[in-house]
Amino acid sequence: MESHIVVIDDEVDFLDSVRRGLITSGFKKVSLESDPMVIAQSLEAGKEYDIALIDITMPRLSGIELLERFKELSPQTECIMVTAIDEARVAVECLRKGAYDYLVKPISKEDLVLSLSRAIERKRLVDILDISKSNDVPSLRKPDAFAEIVTSDTLMFKILKEAELHAQSNVPILISGETGTGKELLARAIHRASTRSGKRYTPINMDALDSNLFSAEFFGHIKGAFTGAQTNRAGYLEETHRGTLFLDEIGNLSVELQGKLLRVLQDGEFIKIGASRPQQVDIRFIAATNADLEKLIVRKRFRKDLFYRLRGGWLHLPPLRQRKDDIPLLVDHFIQSADARFAPKEVTHEALVLLYNYAWPGNIRELKSVVQSAINLSQGAPIAPGHLPDHLVQKSSPRKRGVMDDGPVALQEVEKRHILKIYDQAEKNKSETARLLEISLSTLHRKLESYGVA
Repeated sequence: MESHIVVIDDEVDFLDSVRRGLITSGFKKVSLESDPMVIAQSLEAGKEYDIALIDITMPRLSGIELLERFKELSPQTECIMVTAIDEARVAVECLRKGAYDYLVKPISKEDLVLSLSRAIERKRLVDILDISKSNDVPSLRKPDAFAEIVTSDTLMFKILKEAELHAQSNVPILISGETGTGKELLARAIHRASTRSGKRYTPINMDALDSNLFSAEFFGHIKGAFTGAQTNRAGYLEETHRGTLFLDEIGNLSVELQGKLLRVLQDGEFIKIGASRPQQVDIRFIAATNADLEKLIVRKRFRKDLFYRLRGGWLHLPPLRQRKDDIPLLVDHFIQSADARFAPKEVTHEALVLLYNYAWPGNIRELKSVVQSAINLSQGAPIAPGHLPDHLVQKSSPRKRGVMDDGPVALQEVEKRHILKIYDQAEKNKSETARLLEISLSTLHRKLESYGVA
C-alpha cells in the first residue's frame, strides 16, 4: 500500500521542487495543493491522507489552523510543518498541536525524505497498535493479495491487516508459527501487497541449503573464482534485487552462516566470490521459523543481533486448533480446488465432527492432505468417517460445544454459515460484508434473500 502524501504550500515553485524530489526518491502517490481551503474542504468531505506536508504561512487559512483541522477531522494523518522562519516558539506550538515534525526552508532532499520516511513508519506502527486494541474486524485495502488465505477468524484478520501494514515498509519481517500454519503463504501475500509486487519473489528453504554452497548460492561468483567457475553466476541476492527474499526455517541456519547473512542485512551489500568490490542490493527480507528463536539464543544457537535485525515486524500465525471455525471453510476450499470429476458435493455430519474435533498437529498442511485423500477415496460420494485416516478417527476428541446440526453438511450450508458470520461481524452492513467476502453487492443480496434475511 503506497502512502498518500499531500503537500500544501502557496509557493508553486516550492511545490514543483518537492514533487520532483519525492518522485525521484520513490514516493509515487504525491498530491500538491496551493490553496489550504481546498484541503480543509476535502477533509470535511471525508478525504484521507497518510502524510501532510504543510506550510505555516499561507493566505486564507494558516498552516497552524490547517493542522488543527487535520487533527480534528483526520487524526490518523501524520503532519509535518514547513516554515521559512526558524522560531522555537512556533516549532513548540506545532508539536504541541500534534505535528510530527518541523522543517525549516530551504529543505534539503535528504532531510525531507528522512522526515517523511520516519513519519510513514510511525503511522504504520500506530495503525498496528490500533488494530491490536480494537475488537472490530479490520478491512484490507488489497484483499486480492491475501485471497489464498482462507479464514473467517477475527484474530487472523488482524494478523493479515498487520501484515498489509508491514508490507508498505521495507523493514524485515519474521513470521513464526508451527509447521503447516501457512507461513510461506503469508510471505507471498506480503510480497504481493508491497510495492515490490512486480519484482522477483525468491523462497529459500534454509534447512535444505548446503552450508558448503551457501556463499556461492547467495552471493554468486565471477568467472575463474575457483575450479569449475567457467562463467559469471548471479546468486540469490543479485537475482532478487528490488524484490523479496523469503528465508524459510531460518532457525536451522548455522551460527557461522548467520553472521554472513547479518552483514547483508546491516550493510545492504555483498561481495561475489572472486570479486574485490562490494555490490549494493535492495531486498525486502522475510524470514520464517517454527522454532523458538529466543530459546535458541539462550543456547547460543542463534545470534541475538540477527534476531533483532529480522524482527522489524513480527507476525505469529496461530495453530489450526485455535481457529477451529475455519476448518469447514478450509475443507470447502480444498474440495472446490479438487478435480471436479471426483470432488464430493457434501461432507457427512459425522465426518465433519471428526475433522472439527481433531487436534491437527500438522495444522492446515495436514488437513489439506487428509481432505485430498478423502476425495480420492470417496470418488464423488459424500465424505464419510470411513474415508478418513484411522488415527484421526481414534484421536478425535468429543466436541465441547455444538457447532453443527445433525445430518449431512452440504457445502452450500458451509457457505451460508460463513456468509452469515461475516454479515454479523460487519454489523449487518451489506456493503462492508460484500467487500470482505469479495463478492458483488447483488450476489450478497441474492444469497441473503435465499437465507430469509432481509
